[in-house]
Amino acid sequence: MMNSLVKKIMFGAGLLLVLIAVPHFLKFHHQDLLIFLTINVLVVASYRIVTLTGEWSLIHAVMMGVGGYTATLLFKNYELGMWFTLPLAGGVSALIAAILCFPLFRMTQFYFLIGSFAAGEAIRLTWIQYVNPFGGTGGLSGVEPPIIGGIDFLDAIPYYYLTLVVVSICLFILYRIENSRIGLTLHAVHWKAALAESVGVDTWRYRALAFIVGSFFVGVAGGLKVHYLGTITPNQFGVGYMVFILIWVIVGGYNKFYGPVIGVIVLTMFDESIRGFDEIRPAIYGAMLIVSILFLPLGLESIPAKLKAWFGVGSAPDEPPLTDK
Repeated sequence: MMNSLVKKIMFGAGLLLVLIAVPHFLKFHHQDLLIFLTINVLVVASYRIVTLTGEWSLIHAVMMGVGGYTATLLFKNYELGMWFTLPLAGGVSALIAAILCFPLFRMTQFYFLIGSFAAGEAIRLTWIQYVNPFGGTGGLSGVEPPIIGGIDFLDAIPYYYLTLVVVSICLFILYRIENSRIGLTLHAVHWKAALAESVGVDTWRYRALAFIVGSFFVGVAGGLKVHYLGTITPNQFGVGYMVFILIWVIVGGYNKFYGPVIGVIVLTMFDESIRGFDEIRPAIYGAMLIVSILFLPLGLESIPAKLKAWFGVGSAPDEPPLTDK
């Protein structure tokens, strides 16, 4: 027990040192990439909590946009600083999600997927249609990062550290939620919905709760992104970005908390390695998704367990049970 705790502490300390040191060894372009990667880690982690109940939505990217537009409008119209715009961005995203729960969660599975896509496109078309206040297709600009203690967070490295702190806090909260009684209930709603209802669990309420919590944290991610970019447009949160989120989560695996995080890190590095092959990138990603589903149905997160089983150290991970609905 003590040895296990020491190993975890050593691993955490080593990881922290790597995260702190890595931007100093990168070029400016890769520092930018590191910031967006850190933000995308929060995006996939927040999406995973939605999938815990078995419902996969196509509105998550748009909810990130809701947070981004909220932060932008609050900054431009009311001159609120980043420490106010980030929680309010998450709050507005959560509020929109709560309103959408009433029509969307009258549907399940495939119908929920299509309904969430339709709701997301309706929101995104609103941003395009109304130049005032959303700026239309050109979006909005003029958003600035904070200046704290003389540190200008417009520079990539300070903003990376700021993003790392905010995302780490959010990941800790998401992890605690998943490992709480609420998280266990979300798993029960997914795999044994009928049994959960038979013991008094309100499955509609827990599905809605997961959707609202996921939307809150992706709204914070949207605020982080817009404060660094300084601009926001509707096209940043279209179906193309949503497809990337799905691929990151599926390829990484979604049975463990760290699965989607592995997926977004590995695929971001892979995407950087094939830069210059833009014409065939969709085909490459499609092939990767098919290969992952066929040979790694539990995602990259299952590789360590498979290797242990291969060398006779442990057993291979079990396939998830079929949903009982």
